[in-house]
Amino acid sequence: MRLSREKINHLSKLIITGLIKDDRVEFFEEENTIRLEIVRVLTDILKIDDEIDIEARKILSSYSKNIREGTPEWDVLYNKHYNEEAKKRRGF
Repeated sequence: MRLSREKINHLSKLIITGLIKDDRVEFFEEENTIRLEIVRVLTDILKIDDEIDIEARKILSSYSKNIREGTPEWDVLYNKHYNEEAKKRRGF
């Protein structure tokens, strides 16, 4: 799922606000620096998820049998290939 830049920024603000309220967290950098790093990490994760989605769809499109998107069979195979590709890219 793709998130807009505004939504990513909003999430980063919610995360940093939650961290500020947590007495167990101590900051060694400026809050905005940390927030910008959160934005970078979220953006990188979403980019990887998009790449995994593209790869899973490419594999499904290579099947000799035409499997329509939205069918239970397509969902099962998509999830299988998505999870396999995610394991390869994320290392778990």
